[in-house]
Amino acid sequence: MSEIEEKVTCPLGSKCFEIKDNTPYRCAWHIKMAGEDAQGERHDEWGCAIAWQPILQTEMANTNRGQTAAIESLRNETIKRQDIALSMAQDMSKNDAKVINPK
Repeated sequence: MSEIEEKVTCPLGSKCFEIKDNTPYRCAWHIKMAGEDAQGERHDEWGCAIAWQPILQTEMANTNRGQTAAIESLRNETIKRQDIALSMAQDMSKNDAKVINPK
């Protein structure tokens, strides 16, 4: 059984790139994306900026998850150290008759 060839067309009726009268015409949304994948392999690929949006949004979400985890880790470490400092200050206040009340 032979495969059916799928043709992708522009919903705006435009062509991404064409040559007319020896002049290249390129859609403003036809952009080159360059970068590395998760395995470190380099990729350079041309495509429609609108079509790239789901891929870029997924990448942004992954980046945000990593940043959120790092911020949460920093927060937890900060609270732990603040608790230690407050405990030390309270221990010192017992000797100096000063009271530090945490809120």
